[in-house]
Amino acid sequence: MRKVLIHGSGHKAESWNKTISYMENKADILCPNLFSILNNREANYINLFSSFAEYCNHVKGQLDLCGISLGGILALNYALEFPDKVNSLVLIGTPHKVPKIMFTIQNMIFRFLPKSFFEGMEFSKKDIFILGNSMKNLDFSDKLQSINCQTLIICGEKDRANLKSAYYLSGHIKNAELKIIENTGHIVNEENPRALAEILNEYYK
Repeated sequence: MRKVLIHGSGHKAESWNKTISYMENKADILCPNLFSILNNREANYINLFSSFAEYCNHVKGQLDLCGISLGGILALNYALEFPDKVNSLVLIGTPHKVPKIMFTIQNMIFRFLPKSFFEGMEFSKKDIFILGNSMKNLDFSDKLQSINCQTLIICGEKDRANLKSAYYLSGHIKNAELKIIENTGHIVNEENPRALAEILNEYYK
């Protein structure tokens, strides 16, 4: 079973490297670069999800999807649109609906940051604005009960922006399991890669 690990908007596929180093069956792991799979299309959410769906649909057989933040949103969206293609779902620091106020404040802060601040990110400053504005109305609240695949919800104990959503997801997706990782913030795969890998190894068994 191929495992697809999906990074967040402020990071690259390489953000999974430390976690993968502790994982078993590494040969089965795929880590797409979200900007690359866009193939020069505008970085809005519709284009990004379409590109991600195309990527997943080209992989033979069912998939184990594991996404963090934006990657979790894409994984959740894909599981809803292509339920027969998803064997299991892992959502890390993932909102069930986009918090409009938080996104507005974030965009205001980003607007005053220099372009150099975004150099280590997968998306440019311009692309992050386009992507953020195109995601403001995303809300999966009413669709969660239709998910039937095995699901694990993970959140860092210090990720206050997404803790509430983690409990919401685990309470509204059938038989979903919830894991809170202590002394860890939002970027779980970089802040506590060993603990995350141990959870994933056990889960995938």
